[in-house]
Amino acid sequence: MTLRTADARDLAAIMDLERASFPTDAWSEPMMRAEISSPHGRYVVDVEAGRLVGYGGVRAVSGAHDADIQTIAIAADARGRGRGRALLAALLRTARERGAREVFLEVRADNPTASALYASEGFTEIGRRPRYYQPDDVDAVVMKLDLAGWAAARDAAPAAIDAGACS
Repeated sequence: MTLRTADARDLAAIMDLERASFPTDAWSEPMMRAEISSPHGRYVVDVEAGRLVGYGGVRAVSGAHDADIQTIAIAADARGRGRGRALLAALLRTARERGAREVFLEVRADNPTASALYASEGFTEIGRRPRYYQPDDVDAVVMKLDLAGWAAARDAAPAAIDAGACS
């Protein structure tokens, strides 16, 4: 797994994965191009053997107290191996580095795998947007993460493992 910041050369591969992952509500190419080039965001790609197998983006304006996970997608044949979690962690670190204290996202109510990933990282449901995803009429589950708490838990995890190994 190789994570790196996306650039314009990744757009075609990102759009192929976008359309495969979100067939009814994929972002347009101009929208994705603007996101990748925006100074207020960061898109990260996961490349394996020269093939883009995942991407994710965060909108985190420097100095703002909140940030938004824009999207995360993993190729179907690359799922279940921690790639989504690695992308999410990279995006959350970016938000933290830019000064965010809270991170928000929307996830489709019919995507329990993504919801479980977000919950396992500390996101909590704060609301719903009925029929948000069109044309499928699927609700959006709005989630929020306390970024300082997430960072503290991640920083404490290696110490807890080390302490357990010494017992």
